[in-house]
Amino acid sequence: MVTSADILHAKILIVDDLEANVMLLQQMLKSAGYDQVDATSDPTEVCERHLVNRYDLILLDLQMPGMDGFQVMENLKEIETGGYLPVLVITAQPQHKLRALQVGARDFVSKPFDLPEVLLRVRNMIEVRLLHLETRKLYEALLAEKNVSARLLLETLPPRTAEKLASKSDEVVTGSYAELTMLFSQLAEFTRFSEGAGAQVLTGVLESLADRVDGGADPIGGAWLAAVGLPDAVAAHTVRAAQKAVDLKAAVESFNARSSYQLQFRVGLQTGAAVGPAETKKGRRTRSLK
Repeated sequence: MVTSADILHAKILIVDDLEANVMLLQQMLKSAGYDQVDATSDPTEVCERHLVNRYDLILLDLQMPGMDGFQVMENLKEIETGGYLPVLVITAQPQHKLRALQVGARDFVSKPFDLPEVLLRVRNMIEVRLLHLETRKLYEALLAEKNVSARLLLETLPPRTAEKLASKSDEVVTGSYAELTMLFSQLAEFTRFSEGAGAQVLTGVLESLADRVDGGADPIGGAWLAAVGLPDAVAAHTVRAAQKAVDLKAAVESFNARSSYQLQFRVGLQTGAAVGPAETKKGRRTRSLK
């Protein structure tokens, strides 16, 4: 949330070659409670000042000797690469307003000044600017959190599963399958076991258990899910799913025999028709959809 205190504490720069205008605007803003108001009569200083101070609002006169306000805005675009120029232009020429907005200005005030109007436009612009910055920070924080989550996922999941999840070449489409067998298995006591083991140990245990299965079943935490007959039809899929369950049970018993932990193994099987994803990769024949 942007508060009134945030708005009054915003950084403002006044740019006008006429000292009387500068003094009038400074006095008006300070009387309204704004406590960070700078000013310059040299338009060539604007970009350097903005690089140092990152102003929330620049009150910019358009007609100045040496460099006009339009050129100043063009130079500011090289700094504000996000495309948002915090510029409120000052002009006495009505025909300049449209051009100023096209160049990148967010609003304008006319000469001679209507002080209540100037204060309202200044406040509105600063509020929008601060909301823009706050939204950008939230987006960057979400992006950073997403990247951390993705990194943790790839570091903690078994490599085989992580590689599949991280693949950039897969496209998922929907296909129908006449019949398949779903296998779901789970390790009881796995949570308690994981509390006393590091990520590397957990990964090694899960991989060693998964290696006992003839492909198609990947561990996610203490559980496995396999679809026998998806995406390609498999003869005797029920038998093959049952064999996977037997292999996993044997792997768990082998682990228990050499560990102080005694993991319990649970399994469920379901056979029937399904509608699910069919993978297509570069270089692989694309499945036809029903």
